[in-house]
Order: sequence, then C-alpha cells, then structure tokens
Amino acid sequence: MIPVKGFSGKKVAVLGLGRSGLATARALQAGGAEPVCWDDNPAAREAAEGEGLVCSDLRRHGAFENIATLIVSPGIPHLYPMPNPVVAAATDAGVPVDNDIGLFFRSFAGPEWHNYDTPPRVIAVTGSNGKSTTAALIHHILTEAGRDSQLAGNIGRGVLDIDPGGDGSVVVLELSSYQTELARALTPDVAVFTNLSPDHLDRHGGKGGYFAAKRRLFAEGGPDRAVIGIDEAEGAFLAGQLAEGPSDDRVIRISVARKLTGPGWQVFARKGYLSEYRKGRQTGSIDLRDIKGLPGAHNHQNACAAYAACRSLGLAPRVIEHALHSFPGLPHRSQIIAEADGVTFVNDSKATNVDSALKALSAFKKVRWICGGLEKEGGLEALNGAEGHVIKAYVIGREAAGFAMQLTADAQVCTTMTAAVEQAMADAQPGEVVLLAPAAASFDQYDNFEQRGDDFTAEVKKRL
Repeated sequence: MIPVKGFSGKKVAVLGLGRSGLATARALQAGGAEPVCWDDNPAAREAAEGEGLVCSDLRRHGAFENIATLIVSPGIPHLYPMPNPVVAAATDAGVPVDNDIGLFFRSFAGPEWHNYDTPPRVIAVTGSNGKSTTAALIHHILTEAGRDSQLAGNIGRGVLDIDPGGDGSVVVLELSSYQTELARALTPDVAVFTNLSPDHLDRHGGKGGYFAAKRRLFAEGGPDRAVIGIDEAEGAFLAGQLAEGPSDDRVIRISVARKLTGPGWQVFARKGYLSEYRKGRQTGSIDLRDIKGLPGAHNHQNACAAYAACRSLGLAPRVIEHALHSFPGLPHRSQIIAEADGVTFVNDSKATNVDSALKALSAFKKVRWICGGLEKEGGLEALNGAEGHVIKAYVIGREAAGFAMQLTADAQVCTTMTAAVEQAMADAQPGEVVLLAPAAASFDQYDNFEQRGDDFTAEVKKRL
C-alpha cells in the first residue's frame, strides 16, 4: 500500500467504492486522513462499512463542510455530458476534486529514496488502443530482464494498492483518459502515447476534449522521456510540442506506417521488422513476424512503444527481443484460444471500437468475423476498408440486423454468440481464422467485454 500524504488529520471524501475507491479509502486511512465514503450502491457501502470505513451521504446539503478534497472514481463524470451531482456540489463548495492517480503521484516518493542507488521510476502508458498490451508488455520485459516491476492503474492492481518503490524498481501504469483528465499530479519518468481514435466522446465533449485529457499526461509533469506514436495527426502534433528540435532525444517517435528518419530517436516497424534509429544510425532490429503473442501491425505498434520505453531505461535490444518471444499476450486482446483442423480461434473482445476492430482484422488474411453489439458513435464505414480480409461476418447483438446492413462484406445475422460461433465453425476451412472483434460495446448483452470474450471462448471450446 502507498499511504496518502498531505491529508493527515483531515476529512477526505471518496466517491465510488469499487476497486480503486476502496483502495483509495484504505490508503487515505493509512496516511492519517479520515475518509468519508459514498456510493449510490447499498451493497458497495455495506462492503466498505464491513472494513470499518465511514459512509456518509455526500448528496445531502452541507456534506462538504470541513472536507479537504473529493476523490472521484474513474467512471464518474465530472464535467461532460453533465457532472455527477456530488461532484457538482463539491465544485460549488470550492472543494478540490482529484482521483487516485493524483494521490499516487503526490505520495509515491519517500525519504528512503535518498539511500537508493537508483530511485524508483514510473512509466505511464495512455492512448486509445493498445495501452493495456503495451503496459503489460513493458512489465513483462522488465520482469524477464530481472528488474523489480509492478503493473497497476487501469490494469493489474489499483495504484494505491501496490508496494512502496524499492531500489531500482519500476511501476508501470496503464492510464485511461478518465484517469488522466482529473489527476491533479501527473509526474511519470517516462510517458507513452500509443495512438488516438474517437472514443468516449460524450464523456470528453468531443475528440478535442478526449485528446486534451490524454495530453495532460505529458503537459502537466514533463516526463524525462516521452514515447509518442505519430501515425495520427494528434500524436505528431504532441511530439512536435514536446521536442525542442529535430535532434531532441527526450522524445522517441514511433510508427508502423512509415520509416522514420532524422537526427532524433525513432522506433518503427515495417513488414514485420522493428528498427531503432538514433542520430541517423540504426542501433537495433527485431524480427516480430514469428512472435505469437504480438500478431498484426497494431501489436507491432505496441512492441515499438514497449521497446522504446525499455530502451529509455537502458535495457539492451537483445534483452528486449528475448522477452518479446515469451510474451503470452493478454486475455481478450488478439488472444489465440485454440487451433484445430487448421483453423485458428482468436478472442479480441477488447476491440470495442471501429479502429481497434479494423486493426484486429488487418492482422489476419482470411477471417470469419464475429462482430456486433452496442454500436458507438461514428458509424462502421471505416470497417469496410478491411473487407478484403473478411470471408464472412457473423453479427451478434440486439441490433444485429442494423449492424449487418452497414457492412459491405457478406454478413449473416446471428444475434447470439452461440449461433455465431456454431455457424462460423461450421463454415471455417483450414488456413482461416475465426475472430471475435466486435467493433462495439458489450453492454447490450453482457456486463463487460471480458464476459463477452469468455462466452466466445466457452462456445468454441465446447465444440472442439
């Protein structure tokens, strides 16, 4: 646990009592603060009270008298599409609003660090797609290299639930836009921006607000090194804003769209080969084509980002290459769940938006595509760019018929996962891939994308 500093003897309100909220309340208590907790869910309040935490209705008049700050869980809106009433009440009362990420960055460092040969480092990863895989891959590389590493944030453990930093240790954080937009302190040593595509636009008031939330990770604290994916205009703009000039190697540009040249520091992947250039000279190269845990160009982008982050900590290219080959991939993200009779079955339930689904489709040549669900803003037109990879689409979800009508590929309305898997397996031929890449949210039929991916996996395995 990381005890929260700066609030000893003060009352701190905690809104939302899920994983991060409970960890925050415990860490506040450990730092000498008095957490005052609230969640609209009675079961969540009961669980908190079972741990001895105090719950008080933060919606009542006068609830923010003598409250030092309000800590908000990631899923609770503070501005768009409209503020949560509790957040609005705190704002009206002049009470600062923060989250667990902000508390972590103000509390992680300790006086014992003066005795360390190498102070602990924090690598923070954000972006629209690939941030979970990139963060997990960085953690895997560091662990394989014998470095003390912890994975936390939007993946792994809550940030305040991890162990204090040791000599030479590294904390790898995956941070969503919900987390970066509100944190009052953001001071990573290395910050990574994978890419940007439209997502959560209602929460951020449009694409500009979404990018601004991501950009805060780089603008607020000024990381020692910034790893920036520049295949979108926003990433290229961000890299230009951070660099003092073409040779400023504090910014490491990454790409899977083109070869990068120039006097700075670049990492790019083309035709399955990762290359590192520094000061105009090649300093590293890795063949990514046979790494099963990282299929497709989107995973090659993740590999470039992880490679660059680890190189910034001084790891040798060959050490990183060795670790890449043992990376198993993440559940629900281009996860190979079975191979039978020449057919490969891949679970990419995390492909909840059009861009991530397009990248998943592009990773394979002959695809039986299971897709559909709760459609997001922007339509599905971009998916038709991958129609050359799709033999047939099998559409699930309550609005499967409407979803199917937007596809140019041959599409069959299946509605349920059971029907889609059954038909796709009946049709599949050797050399083909049955891929779940929904391009939609799961909430019309499932509680979350993990449950959807587990259902796909179970349906496949019971037929093998």
